[in-house]
Amino acid sequence: MNWITNFVRPRINSMLGRRDMPENLWIKDPESGEMVFHKDLESNQWVIPSSGHHMKIAARERLKFFFDEGRFEFIDNPKVAVDPLKFRDEKRYTDRLKEARTKTALEDAILNATGTIEGLPIVATVQDFAFMGGSLGMAAGEAIVKAFDTARERRRPLILFAASGGARMQEGILSLMQLPRTTVAVDRFKESGLPYIVVLTNPTTGGVTASYAMLGDIHIAEPGALIGFAGPRVIEQTIREKLPEGFQRAEYLMEHGMVDMVVSRLEMKSTIARLLKILMRVPGEEAVEATTESLLPALSKPEHRAGA
Repeated sequence: MNWITNFVRPRINSMLGRRDMPENLWIKDPESGEMVFHKDLESNQWVIPSSGHHMKIAARERLKFFFDEGRFEFIDNPKVAVDPLKFRDEKRYTDRLKEARTKTALEDAILNATGTIEGLPIVATVQDFAFMGGSLGMAAGEAIVKAFDTARERRRPLILFAASGGARMQEGILSLMQLPRTTVAVDRFKESGLPYIVVLTNPTTGGVTASYAMLGDIHIAEPGALIGFAGPRVIEQTIREKLPEGFQRAEYLMEHGMVDMVVSRLEMKSTIARLLKILMRVPGEEAVEATTESLLPALSKPEHRAGA
């Protein structure tokens, strides 16, 4: 089936019986205003071909593109108490959870999976911003701890894709407790000597950047990603000064030493695979030797103890 038969014919048929066109048939590039056919965008991992703008991508889709041949196995996340504080604002928290689960087909903001990239077995954790802004609550905290424990038990590196607005206010102090809990999980994992690589996507903010998202051995950011603790507007209102151009964006943070690399989503899998081969000293890999020099700034951190 081609474009004509897929989308033009129904429009002609609508003369006889009205048929609504899909609302997302064409998607507008936020940078250039160019209209992009959604099938082309989907096949390009939701990266706009002309401008390179990285749009948000669902957790399951990210895993499908990241793992070899799109094959992976989910890791079951622990069950937690629902709405322990009986929280209500404009809506009940339980209703917000139901809406988010219906919208995303996820139980919470975190998906854990295991599989291979370029033949290397790994554990991957993906935070989905579509689920209540990727907010960190008890369920997400338990899932992240589970991912680290599973990776440590199976002796596999862990790759974490962060995307969050911060802690989940509907869970109050119980949400904030996930910051030290996930930090402890990172420390226990690092004692095993296995690599922990963080991919910072748009946006990664709040308590997530104050915990596990900024504790990786290597920090990679997607182009244009907003990364920080407080938002730019809050900072400007607090200090009463105009922030520099591009402040808190991936490229600015790399220039100032907060991020090791800025890598396109289209090259993320191959880049991370090369990094893992270096960190784990995989023998007989020409690609590793050829790439080492370009990655020296990121690999010069003292905590990078390959083979420890």
